[in-house]
Amino acid sequence: MLDKIRNHGSRLILNKLPKWPIPIVVILLVALIFFVAEYASSLVLSFYALFQGWTVSRANNWLQSSITAQFFYVLLAEVFTVGLVVLILRKFKLALVDIGLKKPRFVDGGLALIAYPAYLILYIGLLAIVTHFFPQLNVNQSQQIGFNSVHGTYQLVLTFISLVILPPFAEEVLFRGFLFEGLKKGMPVIYAAALTCLLFASAHLPEGGSSGPFWVGALDIFVLSVALVYLKQKTKSLWPGIFLHSLNNLIAFVTLFLLTGR
Repeated sequence: MLDKIRNHGSRLILNKLPKWPIPIVVILLVALIFFVAEYASSLVLSFYALFQGWTVSRANNWLQSSITAQFFYVLLAEVFTVGLVVLILRKFKLALVDIGLKKPRFVDGGLALIAYPAYLILYIGLLAIVTHFFPQLNVNQSQQIGFNSVHGTYQLVLTFISLVILPPFAEEVLFRGFLFEGLKKGMPVIYAAALTCLLFASAHLPEGGSSGPFWVGALDIFVLSVALVYLKQKTKSLWPGIFLHSLNNLIAFVTLFLLTGR
């Protein structure tokens, strides 16, 4: 009788545990979120241009050259990304805390500061190895992130928010949160980490623009993702990774827009 009660209680506990989808479904959902967020953001801005009565050429010029338009594109894309993650988590009876989005701690910022030089050293070492075997790699290739000809405080603030605040949060929620946690439920942690880093790096390949895939940038992003995954796995929180990601983007922002005046 006691065994039956214990078994019944165990089944009740198991039924209440979160049920993650299998890894291939997790990957497909991440791809769906990524593309839907981008398409929906473009669609919203296109409708805005349409309601303004603009010609196609004027609308395209606004979308490509306006700092305000680019800011709202990033804002919408990141809002859609996080929103879709939340909806999917609810579908599987999960919450943001299940992917590591919990209350931030003061120590999280310190961990990011410690991890940053480690990431840089690892990247420089790996880049030296890769360029030794692949000397044709274009290490000077520019990343096409938009936000060209940024002038004045207003545009700098919009650019700062678009690069330093919004993407680190949304990308950590999607990749180190939903993707990494989902993959860990169906495969060893080391494989889940490697696959997360590869997919995250691959998502940045198109940022080479007309000059071709952004290979050197993907290498950098891969190493950064290794540091981000490590922080996530050790702390069980997304915040150290969010802070590290923001710090990395902040340094790029200062270099591109304050020191060189892009």
